[in-house]
Amino acid sequence: MAATTPPPSLSLPSNKPFSLKRSDFLFHPSNNNNNNNKSLFSFNSNLRCEIKGFEGHRRWTFDRISDMNKDSTALSNSSTNPSSPLVSVPAVTSASQYPTKNAKKVVLFFCAETKALAEKIAADSDAIELRTISWGKFPDGFPNIFIPNAQGIRGMHVAFLASFSSPAVIFEQIPVIYALPKLFIASFTLVLPFFPTGTSERMEDEGDIATAFTLARLLSNIPISRGGPTSLVTFDIHALQERFYFGDNILPCFESGIPLLKRRLQDLPDSDNIAIAFPDDGAWKRFHKQLQHFPTIVCAKVREGDQRIVRIKEGDPRGRHVVIVDDLVQSGGTLIECQKVLAAHGALKISAYVTHGIFPNNSWARFEHDNGGHPETAFTYFWITDSCPLTAKELMNRPPFEILSLARSISASLQI
Repeated sequence: MAATTPPPSLSLPSNKPFSLKRSDFLFHPSNNNNNNNKSLFSFNSNLRCEIKGFEGHRRWTFDRISDMNKDSTALSNSSTNPSSPLVSVPAVTSASQYPTKNAKKVVLFFCAETKALAEKIAADSDAIELRTISWGKFPDGFPNIFIPNAQGIRGMHVAFLASFSSPAVIFEQIPVIYALPKLFIASFTLVLPFFPTGTSERMEDEGDIATAFTLARLLSNIPISRGGPTSLVTFDIHALQERFYFGDNILPCFESGIPLLKRRLQDLPDSDNIAIAFPDDGAWKRFHKQLQHFPTIVCAKVREGDQRIVRIKEGDPRGRHVVIVDDLVQSGGTLIECQKVLAAHGALKISAYVTHGIFPNNSWARFEHDNGGHPETAFTYFWITDSCPLTAKELMNRPPFEILSLARSISASLQI
């Protein structure tokens, strides 16, 4: 009887978070006469290990991976159910890599500013088809817009990727957003990664206008399609109470860019030395539950005379790579003041993440790149998403800035 070659062992790093890919389980066929000659893939039976990550860690027993044509694995979780020999869990692969037959086909329109992001979304999924719109202007400057082959989208799921970077482009895109649901489509989704009037939601004096509420009402009056109300997908809206500004004719779907940050932090060489700093209580309330597995530092703005001074309210940055997290940045004054106080209290490195990099008047130029040893004046990394396309284009390949794309998150949201 020919000797069988033992399967290769699975090497697991002991000091760094990691993820397992489908390819990690593709080893060699195992002979099993009791399984109808099916080709099985297996590795060392009852391999015990620990998988560590930012979501805490658990002990797992890998028993056998069989029938790799199915998007599932068989695992025994000794920490949650030690008596059960096998527990089925989803395969650790993205839906876009292994599209199912039931994936919803979506026609995606876009404006000029979001073309690059729309192309990334379509590249992420075979279920998404890009369609163009003719954006022209009449001699008096008002929009002259045409949707080619409008009858061709009847009965289809349709989405529009918008960018409201200025009042002018808002008015340009609203006619399209109102027209698409009326073309006998199956459903309509408006993807607005950045809700731009989010910082204007307060009325502190009589006569103040809450323009965030006005824009929410404008979107709430999008006509109902044959499939029902419009779905609105937006990321990290500035004030949580703004979700109640929308009417019953629209279904807001509030997403977050924080999962992108967590995946990026996991790839850093000092991922085990990260601490998260929030510049104020508002940022802590918004994000701390998603980042609760990191050491936390909370800062606070204290008014002294006519000045606002940032101080550390809670936590210790000493010896840490501290990442300041907030939903958006404009002038960047608060981030810089937070940086100074963290460096003064012993932070080894300082980086920042915001979902929406607005940076009016090129205020991004205030943020310099720290190549090492200058956390009080410069940032090791500054992560933003491509929710503001013009900013993302401007800061591409310009350290310390890195662009984390929302393409995959948007692609997944279109399947809801």
